[in-house]
Amino acid sequence: IFKVKMCAVLMLLGQLERMNGEAMVRDVETARQITAKIFHLIQTQEKSGKEVMSKGSSGMEVILASLEVFTILRFSLSHLMLFYCYLSLGRGRRVGVFVSKGGTGILFQILITAIKELPPSEELMLQLHSLLAKVGPKDRKFGVKARLSGALNITVNLIKQNLQNTKLLLPCLQVLRVYSTNSVNAISLGKNGVVELMFKIVTPYSKKNTSLLKVALDALGALLKSKTNARRAVDGGHVPVLLALYQDWHRNDTRHRHMLIRKGLLVCLRNITNIKLGRKAFLDADGMRILYNSSTECLPVRTLDPLVNTSSLIMRKCFPKNRLPLPTIKSAFQYQLPHVPAVGPVAQLYSQPPGVDDVVDESDDNEETDADTENDTENDEDEKDQRSNDDIETDLNKLHPKKNPGRPFEELRVYERFFLELSEDFQVSNFSASTTSSSFSSSSTSTRSTRPIIVPTAQALSPKLVPKSGQHTLPSPSVHIQSPLLLGGIATRRVGGGGSNWGSDCGSEGAEDEGGEGAVLEVPDTALLLPLHDPDLYVEMVKGTHSVPQYAEVAYPDYFGHVAPTFREPLQERVYGVQRSKIFQDTERLIHPNDIVDKVVYDLDIPSCPVIEDDGESLKFNSQFESGNLRKAVQIRKYEYDLVLNSDINSNHYHQWFYFEVSGMRVGTTYRFNIINSEKSNSQFNYGMQVLMYSVQEAISGRPRWVRTGTDICYYKNHFARSSIAAGGQKGKSYYTMTFSTSFSHKDDVCYFAYHYPYTYSTLKMHLSKLEALRTPQIYLRQDVLCKTLGGNGCPLLTITAMPESNSNDHICQFRNRPLIFLSARVHPGETNASWVMKGTLEFLMSTSPLAASLREAYIFKIIPMLNPDGVVNGNHRCSLSGEDLNRQWQNPNPELHPTIYHTKSLLQYLAHIQRAPLVFCDYHGHSRKKNVFMYGCSVKETVWQSNISATSSDLQEDLGYRALPKILSQIAPAFSMASCSFVVERSKESTARVVVWREIGVQCSYTMESTLCGCDQGKYKGLQIGTRELEEMGAQFCVALLRLKRLTGLRNHQHLLDLESDIIGTQAKVVSSSPTTYVMEEDEPPFLEPIDYSAESNDEDAEPENEHALARAANSRHRRSLT
Repeated sequence: IFKVKMCAVLMLLGQLERMNGEAMVRDVETARQITAKIFHLIQTQEKSGKEVMSKGSSGMEVILASLEVFTILRFSLSHLMLFYCYLSLGRGRRVGVFVSKGGTGILFQILITAIKELPPSEELMLQLHSLLAKVGPKDRKFGVKARLSGALNITVNLIKQNLQNTKLLLPCLQVLRVYSTNSVNAISLGKNGVVELMFKIVTPYSKKNTSLLKVALDALGALLKSKTNARRAVDGGHVPVLLALYQDWHRNDTRHRHMLIRKGLLVCLRNITNIKLGRKAFLDADGMRILYNSSTECLPVRTLDPLVNTSSLIMRKCFPKNRLPLPTIKSAFQYQLPHVPAVGPVAQLYSQPPGVDDVVDESDDNEETDADTENDTENDEDEKDQRSNDDIETDLNKLHPKKNPGRPFEELRVYERFFLELSEDFQVSNFSASTTSSSFSSSSTSTRSTRPIIVPTAQALSPKLVPKSGQHTLPSPSVHIQSPLLLGGIATRRVGGGGSNWGSDCGSEGAEDEGGEGAVLEVPDTALLLPLHDPDLYVEMVKGTHSVPQYAEVAYPDYFGHVAPTFREPLQERVYGVQRSKIFQDTERLIHPNDIVDKVVYDLDIPSCPVIEDDGESLKFNSQFESGNLRKAVQIRKYEYDLVLNSDINSNHYHQWFYFEVSGMRVGTTYRFNIINSEKSNSQFNYGMQVLMYSVQEAISGRPRWVRTGTDICYYKNHFARSSIAAGGQKGKSYYTMTFSTSFSHKDDVCYFAYHYPYTYSTLKMHLSKLEALRTPQIYLRQDVLCKTLGGNGCPLLTITAMPESNSNDHICQFRNRPLIFLSARVHPGETNASWVMKGTLEFLMSTSPLAASLREAYIFKIIPMLNPDGVVNGNHRCSLSGEDLNRQWQNPNPELHPTIYHTKSLLQYLAHIQRAPLVFCDYHGHSRKKNVFMYGCSVKETVWQSNISATSSDLQEDLGYRALPKILSQIAPAFSMASCSFVVERSKESTARVVVWREIGVQCSYTMESTLCGCDQGKYKGLQIGTRELEEMGAQFCVALLRLKRLTGLRNHQHLLDLESDIIGTQAKVVSSSPTTYVMEEDEPPFLEPIDYSAESNDEDAEPENEHALARAANSRHRRSLT
């Protein structure tokens, strides 16, 4: 049957094609009959229709040609009816073919011809617009064709002339809706009075012709995307009209049958409020209260979520912009630089007159016309998750590494003293001890501070809570856990149940209760669990640490230490609607202002008394300790607080790291904390990450540990305006809120909250001192001070390798000629996870395991565990005291402003001069927006592949060894993800350590290793938040990977290079196919189920091999399985 019908169709098409234009006009009835038979056969045989409508067929072209020739209206109408019926049967593909064959233009020609008939045929206009409404959404150039052909005005005139003719008005509005999606058309239509015309159609409230009303609102919403039209709507007084209409529909649509009409009204309001005049008109019309009340009533009905979400978006946008409650957005701490850079943000900061650093800018520039998606990319991440091709380096000269020592060797010769191992002859009798003395520990205590240091104390609790050992008694009158006490017998200073008090005339100093029992400093007995932690030693190290605020306190967590919990901490499942509910609570501040306490309870801008005394009804806060960051706390409601973070010193932004103390809480009460001046447009707090909390009561009960905590966590754009001065000149930007709720389990507790596991500079010094005590005669360990920072803190440099077997020439030669591995970490203070990874690396290198011994015998390690001590000490997130990101200074570091970078680069330049450039350079970092651990490297080939630049085969010659180390890590480290790695060189990263060391020093294996702050989505840690145990394990696995790398290169195994080549090809194909506009992997997070926006696998359970041979066998086994 199909073959018979198909033959008939082809025969009829042939007859129609043979009839030229004049023949068709002469024999109209015959042509009409032929066309009718064709459509009848197509409609009754689906397969025949597919054949005719296929791109390779000429059938559609023949039919369209016949349609174009005829001007006899009766015939055209029959054609159009047949086309409409036929296209309606398809699923969209038929319409696409119709458009591709030029059908849209022919329809417009018929429309223009038909309108000239007086009077025009209503039936033909109806059929034409019905067909245009079906075709328009499939034609990307529909609006342009309509405007150029003159069809735009024809449709508008038909609407004006047929306002009471619902039958014709509906398809005309459907076409107008498509016209209006073109921005030029929208402006033109607005000038012709179409906006006012639409308001006549949608008002007043009526349940008649709801289908027409829905289409009219859609068309009006599209028109109002134009800011010019939005202003017309405001000037015409239509904002109150829309609100009143929305209220009418909300009250009367009790069965929720007309949700699309209500949504259409909200879309119109949303587009109008994209401009400042629209937001003002909305507020003047009491729009906040209207939408808040209606949305609250809609909340119980899940199907009404689209209305609630759009209402929330409008309310967030219209909430009046406020300044942060600060006297200045510059840091609360002042540090005068030895000299100010001539250009750059720091120079701008110093050149600003007082009082102009925070400007509320409500201009419409850079406003989002729709929601800013919660998956927006961030602006300042060290390694952005999504970048445009414009950032890829396309200069082949820059892509080929060229050793460029930069400085004369005579200047670099001074750094020879940091490489004694390269010239040491070990000809003394006790060479194992004489060459490994530390110069860092002695120097760190030589500049010991003379100020009193406050250490934590606590009143003795019940006997079952008091450890049997490790107690130190100090005089204290309190019966609760106290704020820290001053060392050296100085009188107690305390505030309530835990607030700090180190000012001169503040609080209740000296208000001791007579007869109070002595307080007991209950240090948990965790020596077996924390062999590298010593509270007394930590205090000694604090005395040699220099901070700008001259901190005199020690935080409990840093004093007690942290024992990683044994239980798993899964990623928190996001509660549906949590972000929306928080926005509603924020909106209530404007609607019910009398319910707001608005009481400042902590303020670093009052240096003499930051902790503000009250009647005991408020929490007490403190951040005046090393690495602490909390600038201000404002009580909003009885159990809700807005928190403001401090800017990096000599900066007016970089708010992300926080670390503060809370006390005076009530047991079982849920408190909400809002950090209101975050800057990044998204955060892993939206994807399962929780904040960290440390309970002192838990610690003195034998559980000193940071634990993940917090419920109702989300991250969204708020109503606090971000000054364009702090936003790189961008106007209309806002800050973001990170909110979480928590309750407390213990009475009279002191708790600490942090962005990630804190790791202070004093902690590093303590660990280095303890590591030195672990040294055996077989380990070569030297600690040097590379330089002093701006703040006067020493930057430690470690050298670790194995002692030579003897002082024979052969053994000495082998010792000196070991390849070098250069590691660094913590250039960004807020990335504390980098220090925990480095801790794992250092402990592995100093361990007595056979793998560690083999590793020391294979390499000489040069390690700078903390490149930015000043930033860490002072609680910065990104910068040093110079106010600059040190990882953007590697091209031309200043010896005064960036001493650690300047001297680290000089070390590498010295090595390049003496032909001893490191085999591997790796800078440890943390990543705030991606999961897992991964690497960034540098590759000419992979960069060229992604940049579409022409290159010869000689330009692409490259050793693939740069992929070997990350490939090994992906096989042995459960947290490592090869899929997240990138080896593309970007222009914006040309001054980072990774690129400069690769390009100027000539280190092919130059990496940034990024560790997640959140958790993993692959491997055996999938679905878990990352902890210090996993981070330290990653540091140890990095060492094991280096040993594996040594074995592979030593055996000259070429098979792994072939595997790396296939990896590159596979990755390149995957990237190109996934997205033609980006060159890195897609953001690893799915979009939220919530459509609101306020911005914002394998299971490898194999046990770790105990030795190198087992490791190799396991890796080879996994490799064979992957090949299979």
